[in-house]
Amino acid sequence: MTDLETKPIESKPMDQDQGHDQTEQDATPKVERVFDARQQRINELRLKFCVRDEFPITKNMIHPDGTLNQDYFRPPKGAKAEVARKWTDKERELLIKGIEKHGIGHFREISEEFLPAWSGNDLRVKSMRLMGRQNLQLYKDWKGNEQDMAREFELNKAIGLKYGTWKAGTLVADDDGLVAKAIEEQWPNSRKAQVSTPEDEDVEME
Repeated sequence: MTDLETKPIESKPMDQDQGHDQTEQDATPKVERVFDARQQRINELRLKFCVRDEFPITKNMIHPDGTLNQDYFRPPKGAKAEVARKWTDKERELLIKGIEKHGIGHFREISEEFLPAWSGNDLRVKSMRLMGRQNLQLYKDWKGNEQDMAREFELNKAIGLKYGTWKAGTLVADDDGLVAKAIEEQWPNSRKAQVSTPEDEDVEME
């Protein structure tokens, strides 16, 4: 080969890791731009909706650029952390006593007379565990002792286990209506069978 002849230049394949790194570098600015655009939109929405003239306390919720004022959400100095409450056997007995006297659904009265440290909604949730039913509408005004409640619990549990709808210690609904049908058969003299629905779960009976 003469000096005038050019030797072909061999192309070296790009290292796989280098190619991956390059792809990440190319994608990073785009991701950052998308994030910045979303954050800007969030800030605009905060500026539009968070501060309300009729609620003066909200004026310090966000900064002028729409970012959150973290100090606004911190507990005030000297604030004491809420002590976690533990549900005891004694309180369980008082709830049963309250149901015997006032009936299911009258949780406000039970709270006022027997368990003032627990709200009516707290007692509704505890009663769901006692009865084994997430929706207590069928039990409205129902009164019974501990043995009666244990019997109802086992009946509800049997239905739940049969249809795979025993969740967190309570009977819940199924999409096919099998649970509702089983309840009607088990309690033929009751009103139309009702089990849990999203709306019912948040409703507090008196």
